[in-house]
Amino acid sequence: MGWWRARATAVLAAVLWLLAAAAAGDADAGDLERAFPIIEPDYGHTKLRLSKEGLEAIQRIKTPIAAVSVIGPYRSGKSFLLNQLLSLSCDKGFGVGHMRDTKTKGIWVWGTPIEVDIDGSIVSVLYLDTEGFESVGKSNVYDDSNKCIKFFAYGRIFALATVLSSVLIYNLPETIREADISRLSFAVEIAEEFYGRYLHFRKKENLFSRWLTKHSNGCLTTMINQIRDSLAVMGDNSTTFSLPQILEALNKGEIPSTGSLVEVFNKAIVERCLKLYNERMGRAGLPVSMDKLQQFHDVAKDEARSLFNKQHFGKHHAAQSISKLDEEIKKVFRNFGQANEYQSSKLCEARFSECEDKMEHLQVLKLPSMAKFDAGFLLCNQSFEMGCVGPAKESYQRRMSKMLARSRALFIKDYNNKLFNWLVIFSLVMVVIGRFVVKFFLLEIAAWVMFDFLETYTRLFWSSESLYYNPV
Repeated sequence: MGWWRARATAVLAAVLWLLAAAAAGDADAGDLERAFPIIEPDYGHTKLRLSKEGLEAIQRIKTPIAAVSVIGPYRSGKSFLLNQLLSLSCDKGFGVGHMRDTKTKGIWVWGTPIEVDIDGSIVSVLYLDTEGFESVGKSNVYDDSNKCIKFFAYGRIFALATVLSSVLIYNLPETIREADISRLSFAVEIAEEFYGRYLHFRKKENLFSRWLTKHSNGCLTTMINQIRDSLAVMGDNSTTFSLPQILEALNKGEIPSTGSLVEVFNKAIVERCLKLYNERMGRAGLPVSMDKLQQFHDVAKDEARSLFNKQHFGKHHAAQSISKLDEEIKKVFRNFGQANEYQSSKLCEARFSECEDKMEHLQVLKLPSMAKFDAGFLLCNQSFEMGCVGPAKESYQRRMSKMLARSRALFIKDYNNKLFNWLVIFSLVMVVIGRFVVKFFLLEIAAWVMFDFLETYTRLFWSSESLYYNPV
């Protein structure tokens, strides 16, 4: 009897445990039948932060996820539209506000996904509700849409929702405006960059284009073409996206939330490529020859273009950005060329001045020596050839050749004049010695002959230096 009582107690405990587990499971399932915040403003309403509650609800899903987001202006019926898609009433689904202030703050997700079969694979579809553009309240601090200039006003919420979504619904309660066209262009551009999958639009684009052209006199044709050119691919699951990193970058302003994001990214990449180009060109060590500078330019340009090809965003914007990069590289290279010419001229001028001073010093030797002059001449020329580099070298070589030739001619002229004067003095001294000291008549006659020859020859050949050395 005691054994049966113990047995019944064990069975009852097991049944109660199973019922409790089932009840807990039902509670968990029922608890998911509501909206969870995944992105919400912080306490100071200055930044966006992740909501642990919403992330935990998403982490329970084991199948691939496709997110459907609804974006648009505040008070435009985004939450109501999502409730209709979920077949929920407004009191059970996403919160619907009836006042001017926005009801939804940040980004919310419906906890229970809708499972659909796509090509034999089960995909969980999540619906995301987003805060409206130009909403009133403290959320304006972290939403940049209230600070839009006129075109390309994208809030951080809009940018984040675009990145996260597989399907993006742009809900508009009124006539389409040019700013709306800009936002659509942004959406498809960022879809191309972060997913690389085909974005499926309804086949009404041509009708919309014709209607818009008819009713707006073609004033938005350029913007429509921008969308048409920007349509990109979305489809298969991509690699896992780091939501905390994206949110942190948005809060820090590293990812712009206004303007064309692809253009801003490409502009930043062009700046990085130009920085790399400048760093590589800085290794040239100016001044250098033009051939060497061209070699540095070719290598630096190839590295910059390679970096751009690895990091650029958008197929359609790449050509425009690479043209901009090439144009900026040309400007930078032109600046390097001008700096190279300046540094070369400065260096060659210094070497030229040194040689000029050296030649002037050789001109005033008390005891002139052709051997010493030739040695100094050769040393000065070698120093100039080694020290003067760059594009200015050719012009300074011509100046150097003229200066050296002029200095050599002046030195030879002065050298011959001094030699002639010494020979004249020597002949007169020998005349005095031959007559009054040794009283040797032949020595005196030879000295007079030498003196007469020097005086007569220089007058016949116009100059005394031609008697000894012809510079040519």
